[in-house]
Amino acid sequence: MKPAELRGMTLEDARAREGELTKELFSLRMRHATNQLENPLRLRALRRDIARIKTVLAEKERGARK
Repeated sequence: MKPAELRGMTLEDARAREGELTKELFSLRMRHATNQLENPLRLRALRRDIARIKTVLAEKERGARK
């Protein structure tokens, strides 16, 4: 997910997407622990997507306060 796409989202949409990705990350971690994960690189991609969303959310919240 690109930062430009995230900046185009509303706060509610971005928070909802963060929740979805967090649930997916938990699911993948469980599958990874039981050696049933086909693509372990997906874990890294999800962590980075969640970090991007959190960064954009923080930027928007700081901008809304000013």
